[in-house]
Order: sequence, then structure tokens, then C-alpha cells
Amino acid sequence: MHDPVWSCIVSQQTWTVGVTGATGYAGGEVCRLLAGHPHLRLTGVHANSSAGRRLGELQPHLLPYADMTVQPSDAAALAGYDVVVLALPHGESAAIAAQLPDDVLVIDCGADHRLNDPAAWARWYGGEHAGHWPYGLPELPGQRQQLTGARRIAVPGCYPTSVTLAMAPALAAGLVTPDVVVVAASGTSGAGKSAKTHLLGSEVMGSASAYGVGGVHRHTPEMVQNLSQAAGRTVGVSFTPTLVPMSRGILATCSAPLAEGADADSARAAYVEAYADEPFVQLLPEGQWPTTAAVLGANTVQLQLAVDPDAGRLVVVAAVDNLTKGTAGAALQCANLALGLPETTGLPLVGVAP
Repeated sequence: MHDPVWSCIVSQQTWTVGVTGATGYAGGEVCRLLAGHPHLRLTGVHANSSAGRRLGELQPHLLPYADMTVQPSDAAALAGYDVVVLALPHGESAAIAAQLPDDVLVIDCGADHRLNDPAAWARWYGGEHAGHWPYGLPELPGQRQQLTGARRIAVPGCYPTSVTLAMAPALAAGLVTPDVVVVAASGTSGAGKSAKTHLLGSEVMGSASAYGVGGVHRHTPEMVQNLSQAAGRTVGVSFTPTLVPMSRGILATCSAPLAEGADADSARAAYVEAYADEPFVQLLPEGQWPTTAAVLGANTVQLQLAVDPDAGRLVVVAAVDNLTKGTAGAALQCANLALGLPETTGLPLVGVAP
């Protein structure tokens, strides 16, 4: 039963938040979104390599937090927050998280706690598997209940977010066979903020390139895990990522062979049903196609689908901002659920244009 007294208490409560990796792209996006959140208060920023510096030197767009001093990222420095967001490179979150109290809400934006299978972790990332946390994609069937009240949450990868939301309804409804092909274009922010020659402006401008070709991208097992869960059987995924000259955004084109009896009408009906009540998933009207510009800075995913009758395939296109719904927005969406707040609290539904 709805308790108006409890709702009032929750609506007035605030929680302190510490963000480590705050000088990077994902951590900076978490901070940006926190600036507009009525119940989550950023009270500390952390990053080992730049500890001691003003955040405003490193993230000049974060004006409300410009005078905060960047602190180290060890567990001792992160003690005392109600919520800790770990926006760290893969393999660096688990050791810190293991030292934080059980009652602290810890949200890992890295890969350390996403995979169920220790063997998959060892193959794709190496080292010891840190265990699996509740997976932060509320739009998956049954996942929202696991996140409500949780104190450890693993945020999905950006590519798996777009691909999972694109293909899960079709696989769950048996509209396609479990053989998915994905070609996804991403902006350069997905590679992080550290300097890399191939990401220099002079290398990227006017050029598009493929990378991680031949099933070697680390997000592949996460896609397989999610889509197999949706289908109720093992799903094969052939994934080819491409780098395009924009700073942020993913456009994922996903397809799979149609199952016997499936057609355009049944496919659209399945997606309408799956996402009718999802505030952050927008199934576009027929004839309108997703663009990365439309989701820039928003915690939304745009979807459109079509049946290719000659090839006998369902094609689904998804657009997502890799830093917002693909990372930081998902982190705060999950924090809202974990803390008993309305899921949409403080999260933008409107993109930035042009």
C-alpha cells in the first residue's frame, strides 16, 4: 500500500555522494547530472593522478564544483559517503569496493561486476573475477526489482546498453533466431580521456574506422549474457564497433534472421508492448529513424525497427549518448531505484540541439 508519510520523508531526504574518477569523461558526466539532482549532493571528488588539484582546472564545465579539491581514490578517502560512484578503468573498482561498508550504496561504472561467469571474466579481462552485482539496466524484464533497495550495482557498458535494448524484445518474443549481428558507430569519448594518438583530432576528423573486429571487443560477452537471458537460450553475437568523428554518442544497427511466422506487424507490436511504460526508451513513429544528435545529453534511447523481406531479417537501430544513458545517467537512474526515489528524478529526457 502507498504510504504518504514515507513518500514525504523520502522526497525531503538528501544523500551525500562521492565520485572517484571524477576527472574523466564518465565521472565528469556523473558530476554534471548530480548538479541537477534534488536529493543527491556531490560532496567529494576523487582521482589518483590529479589529487590535490582544483576540479575546475580539469573539468571547467562543472562550475558548481569548480573549487572542490580532488582527493585520492583509495577506500579510506572514500569513507563517509552515503553513495559512492566508481568511474574507474576496468579492473580497478573491485579492490576499493570490497573495502567499503555494506550499507553504502556503491555504483560501479566499470566492468568489474557486470559478468556472471568467472570464466568469461578471465577470458576477456584477465585476473580474478570479483563477483556479480545486480545489473543496472532496469528496462530488462525482472531487473528493476533487483535494483530496488540494492547496495551494490554494476552499470552496463555503453555498447551493451544500446544493443540489449534494441534486440531483447525480439528475442524474448521469439521473433528472431538467436544469431545477432551488430555494427555500431561510437564517438571518441567512449575510449576515455587519456591521451591516445589514434584519437587525436587530426587522426579522427574526416575519418571513420573499424576496431575490435572479429569478435574481440570486451563488451561482446556482456551482450551475449543479456540477450541470452532475454531469449532463454544462448544467443550468438557478431559485433563490429566503428569509430566516427564525433565526441559522444552511439548508433547501433542490429539484425537477426526472422523466425517462422514473424513479420513487421508482430515485431512492432512486441516493441510497443515491451517499452510502453519505459520513460527512457523511445520507440519512434514508423518512418522516423534514431540519430545520436537527438539523445545528446539525455538519459534516453531512441529505437526504430524494420523488416528486410528479401534478407529475411529484422533490423533494429538504436541511438544512445554513451556518457549519459550509456554510463552516468544509468548510474543515477539505478541510484534512484536503490534509494526509493522516483526513477526519473534528476535525469534529463530532453537532448541538446543543434
